[in-house]
Amino acid sequence: MGETDADRVVELQAQVDQLKEAVTSHAVVDQAIGMMVALGRVPPDLGWQVLKEVSQHTNIKLRNVAELILIWGRRGDIPDDVRAELEDALDRYGPTQVPGTTA
Repeated sequence: MGETDADRVVELQAQVDQLKEAVTSHAVVDQAIGMMVALGRVPPDLGWQVLKEVSQHTNIKLRNVAELILIWGRRGDIPDDVRAELEDALDRYGPTQVPGTTA
């Protein structure tokens, strides 16, 4: 059986929806990285690393960690476990660390 036009439209709409979700997710993560740069005083690549480590250590999807960080930026509250991991990661990568050494 061949694919009908209606099947193709449904398939294309699903792809469009996935792309919209990906763009939104990317924007949220980029904004959270920006907060790490501004508040944590780390370069963007380390801001990404901070988010990744918080995600791994809390078992929360990276996008959701990014959303929590953006909420924290707006309202000032963040779950205690995420705050603790964020502080630990920023301590590891923050400006007090001398380049070329390990904490």
